[in-house]
Amino acid sequence: MKIHRFQGYIQSIYLVEYPDRLLLLDGCCRADISLIQNIITVQLNRPLTDLKLIVVTHMHPDHAGAAHKLRVLTGCKIASAKMPNQWYRGIRGRCLHLIDISLAAWVAHRMKRPKKNLWYSPYLKVDYHLVDQDKLPGFDDWSVISTTGHTDRDLSVWHQASKRIYVADLMVKVKNRFIPPIPVNYPIEYRASLDKLHKLQPNSIMLAHGAEVELTAKDYEHLLTVAPTKPITMWTPAKNKFKRLLLRKSG
Repeated sequence: MKIHRFQGYIQSIYLVEYPDRLLLLDGCCRADISLIQNIITVQLNRPLTDLKLIVVTHMHPDHAGAAHKLRVLTGCKIASAKMPNQWYRGIRGRCLHLIDISLAAWVAHRMKRPKKNLWYSPYLKVDYHLVDQDKLPGFDDWSVISTTGHTDRDLSVWHQASKRIYVADLMVKVKNRFIPPIPVNYPIEYRASLDKLHKLQPNSIMLAHGAEVELTAKDYEHLLTVAPTKPITMWTPAKNKFKRLLLRKSG
């Protein structure tokens, strides 16, 4: 088993290679499809049909955007969290889907990436619905760990033998410090997920927005210290800044 990391459109791509099959640890961006095709057929010199499974850790554009198209191209299956509803359900959900795509495009602009079509279906068609501790179909040396908080369905992907874990957006690294992502929709669940990760004692952690890292006890302590106690959305920093400005003027 070998884990390859590649820089995707706005996030890292982790592709797990075996002699007879490939596993993609997340659903990437729609803009990553041609890159993934090139990685498999040119860099690894393998047929596209060797891709057998994609794990979609949650429904944001850089984690689910390429999944459906890659299934059409390769014949692979899609695994994701077992949930009673779609994340982007209803009118509010469809509006949020458009906002999330716009935010992904903004991040790409900040990273000086060329403009790409990031549209993908807001409704994920899942082949394997997984719950906490389930093994990945066809890859039973891997299992999923429920690490909700960022959304209500976040999964991490755990390789027991090597004690390596892909945590998607459970944390990001900014200025050499690990901090929570934005948004954190479920703060209580988020703190529980950090505690669950700490108890696993992984040798290394693969970040969606970053590389493979090691966390110290101080890193975990800092994460818990800065973990929100109330939901944080993409609008929270702007609201807080506006409130500070009002306080300055009133003072």
